[in-house]
Amino acid sequence: MTSKPATTNSPSPDPLMDRARRLGLYGLLARWQELGDQPWVRTLIECEEAERSRRSLERRIRTSKVGRFKPIADFDWSWLRKIDRPLIEELMQLGFVEEATNVILAGPNGVGKSTIAQNIVHQALLQGHTVLCATASAMLNDLAAQDTSTALTRRLRRYVNPAVLLIDEVGYLSYDSRAADLLFEVVSRRHEQRPIILTTNKPFGEWNEVFPNASSVTALVDRLLHHAEIVKIEGDSYRAKEAKQQAAEKARKRAATRKKTTVRSKKTTERRKNTGNA
Repeated sequence: MTSKPATTNSPSPDPLMDRARRLGLYGLLARWQELGDQPWVRTLIECEEAERSRRSLERRIRTSKVGRFKPIADFDWSWLRKIDRPLIEELMQLGFVEEATNVILAGPNGVGKSTIAQNIVHQALLQGHTVLCATASAMLNDLAAQDTSTALTRRLRRYVNPAVLLIDEVGYLSYDSRAADLLFEVVSRRHEQRPIILTTNKPFGEWNEVFPNASSVTALVDRLLHHAEIVKIEGDSYRAKEAKQQAAEKARKRAATRKKTTVRSKKTTERRKNTGNA
């Protein structure tokens, strides 16, 4: 009776051998009895795992379109009048991904909704999840541009398949009923299977202004909120604050430069006078 080859998928009593199998190191597996106890084998497997993990993370970050963002460690919590920081820290633990719970970040312009959302999805990427980030306008325009039902079905998969979908800036523009139907399609296909993180500057009671005359708005909001964590943020715009700080800093630097120029000019004038008197 012949024994099973080392490349079988059945569990092995040797965890290191299982790791080699998951990596597809079939040449090594074929000679496992000869080489498996060599000290370099563990180093080889660890190096291969680390490199594949690094390349996988780079690929997922690139395809996620998360872009550049301010780390949550630099977030100015004190600037806001209202924010549930413990809830956000809980969301960073990613329990909502396994529970397929949507996350709604609601508040006025410039209070850090997108920054918080990007930090959450970045954490999801670090933990091995697939992510896609898109503004509402980019996603809806992309879907609306598909000219056949087959093309639309194929493109919908782009927004339905990732483990986490970030839809940013809902409410900044208004859309027609076709766009509302497309958003409803995405939300429905992900409902209770994969979570959506959504940022909006409009209360849900005002979404009829975002999608005027759209019959699907009530059903859309209902699906979004069925299983959802809602983070309400109140405060003044960070961007306005930073713009004022930058303007003040530029004014300070200009004043300092002008002062130095004036001092140098006075010194030059005095030297000329002293030279003439001599």
